[in-house]
Amino acid sequence: MPSKPSTTAVREEPPQAQAIALELAARRIPPRYRDAFADHPDVLVWTSEIARRGKPGPGGVPGIDHGPSLLIAGPTGTGKTHQAYGAVRTLLAAGVRLRWAATNTADLHAQLRPRQGHDPERAFQELAQSPLLILDDLGAAKQSEWTEEQTYRLIDRRYTSMLPTLITTNVPIAELRNVLGDRVASRLAEMTTRVILQGPDRRRSPASAPARTTVAAPPPTTAPGRTR
Repeated sequence: MPSKPSTTAVREEPPQAQAIALELAARRIPPRYRDAFADHPDVLVWTSEIARRGKPGPGGVPGIDHGPSLLIAGPTGTGKTHQAYGAVRTLLAAGVRLRWAATNTADLHAQLRPRQGHDPERAFQELAQSPLLILDDLGAAKQSEWTEEQTYRLIDRRYTSMLPTLITTNVPIAELRNVLGDRVASRLAEMTTRVILQGPDRRRSPASAPARTTVAAPPPTTAPGRTR
């Protein structure tokens, strides 16, 4: 019987190579999330699965390969973006070679709008082909036919390529279809494991209050390897 993936968070000081990787990543991670730490059990299971599926690169160090995506949903201020960047740092600390990109919905649409001196298709391809992508605040921007089409293009490309995508959203799971459209919601249902965060808005909590993640009960399993 296969052993269950470890959900132990990486807290110890990593070896030199991992420490260098974390230092390089910190230059790209927004300052607020540079010390982000993934502590949600399902997020840690996901990072273990991505690491397990990694293919050897130069020197035999594992790198990102095809794998499942993760949808982190919950109200504003429950730590979704913190968990997403924490997952990236957990993979780096575990020794996974990682080429990754990050954007949010509003910036995504800005990057894909045609304008003089800017190639939106090149910007799209960089996000679509990134081995790992953080797509933050999905569904938060004002929707139109154009924004729905751009979101669909990106999600569909990563769905068909089976590239791991870390997605966060404030949209309740039951409302994803209404907000994002049938095509996007259908692909998210198959390509992602769902993590639901609950709790008060941390940004409105007193500075002295410890930040904690409340783990919501997962929804019923619908199919092995798909959503939870």
